[in-house]
Amino acid sequence: MKKMTVVDRRLGMLVRQNVRLARRWKIGELNTVALDRLRNLTETFEFSLALGDFQYLEGGWYVTHAGLLRLARRDRCAGIQTRAVRQLSDPITQRWVFKATVYTAPGSKGFVGYGDADPSNVSSLVHGAEMRVAETRAVNRALRKAYGIGLCSVEELGWSPRRSDPDRSHRSTPPANGNSGHSNGQPRLRDRLCLLIRQHRLDAALVKAYAADYCGTPTLRDASRESIEAFINDLAERATKDREGLLCHLNSYAKPQETNP
Repeated sequence: MKKMTVVDRRLGMLVRQNVRLARRWKIGELNTVALDRLRNLTETFEFSLALGDFQYLEGGWYVTHAGLLRLARRDRCAGIQTRAVRQLSDPITQRWVFKATVYTAPGSKGFVGYGDADPSNVSSLVHGAEMRVAETRAVNRALRKAYGIGLCSVEELGWSPRRSDPDRSHRSTPPANGNSGHSNGQPRLRDRLCLLIRQHRLDAALVKAYAADYCGTPTLRDASRESIEAFINDLAERATKDREGLLCHLNSYAKPQETNP
């Protein structure tokens, strides 16, 4: 009988955790095929539902930008290079096209991906940020090519799940902070944020202040679920790519200590 290695045990634990969380969040169409796909993705790429590496939307699995970056880091990716394709971009109309090249090892020729964004194919929540969306999409496509991931990424979608329903405004919706219930079977945003704070050893109070500023609201409680989710994805990316820079930015939200005269 083959002896289980440490890696085998770790992957087995991750598979069980992902399946358990998926069932707990009661993902609507999570049938046998979807569960088998979940197990395969976990074993092949070590994706974690708890960390938001992938999501189940509209009947299918989608990888996230944060999940792709964590995969690249685990696989010791040698570098990612991006540049705007000027001849195809138009800053006046907020149309941007980016080219990204992923180098999986020193000396590799690289895997190329392109991403585009304009006001017609991004959420209204990120209008004005089309350039960053285009770059993210290009990086995602290059990473998916580099690591053989056939799943589309969430950030590449030109639509927002359930957002286009014209009757949505007449239905009951979860609180903006996403702390009761699960949208589309996904984890509560508060849980994901807390996990990021613990994982990267961040100051919770400073993160909360940064989140409110990012969402453009007086307090985090006033922010919409979509803007909080965008913040969490951005925080995960910054914590992974440049934790020291993130810490410096968070420190700018620290309140100066009062001194007695």
